[in-house]
Amino acid sequence: VFVAAFLLDDLRYYVYHRIAHRVRWVWAEHVNHHSSQHYNLSTALRQSWTGLFTFTFILQAPLVLAGFHPAVIAFVFGFNLVWQFWIHTETIGKMWGWFEFIFNTPSHHRVHHATNPRYLDANYAGTLIIWDRMFGTFVEELEEDRPRYGIVKNIGTFNPLKVAFHEWIGMFKDALAPGLTPGQRFNYLIQPPGWSHDGSRDTSETLKAAYVRRNPSQAGKPG
Repeated sequence: VFVAAFLLDDLRYYVYHRIAHRVRWVWAEHVNHHSSQHYNLSTALRQSWTGLFTFTFILQAPLVLAGFHPAVIAFVFGFNLVWQFWIHTETIGKMWGWFEFIFNTPSHHRVHHATNPRYLDANYAGTLIIWDRMFGTFVEELEEDRPRYGIVKNIGTFNPLKVAFHEWIGMFKDALAPGLTPGQRFNYLIQPPGWSHDGSRDTSETLKAAYVRRNPSQAGKPG
């Protein structure tokens, strides 16, 4: 029972985490976790204040509908959180090959927190990195491309209110700007971060494409 619940919850987390990076409405609550330009255990404690507004808690429904006891659901949820705490570190390099293949490790999660074009939108795993390997979102950390942390446009402040709410404010300013169609307003809420109705901003895809144009030798490589 615990194994089945753990696997389902870990897949649930992968789905949530991927949505959190690909839908601006959810990114608005998740971005504060990525806003630190340092990568250490304190980064793991940068958690959202606004998660309830994203309604992603409904992703827990499959575990409830499958009939798992609430205590089991709470246990696997907590295990996932605890696992993700210790991997927020630069002091641990790559681990044993078999371990790196199966589990989310500090190396894999450093990639996830990096703003290097190669590493954007990768390694969404909670505990098991196999989900990223299965769904094509795995990128390995390279010695020659050390991770740079933060967000693509760093906010440069430790003000907790600005850290927590800057993306919500920016998103609604975009969506409520004059002269937009209803569809454009809606897209500012549901498209990936960086999307704009006139194509004037960069998404992770355009940043990756620009990087490859500048570095053609990197074409076809992971990331």
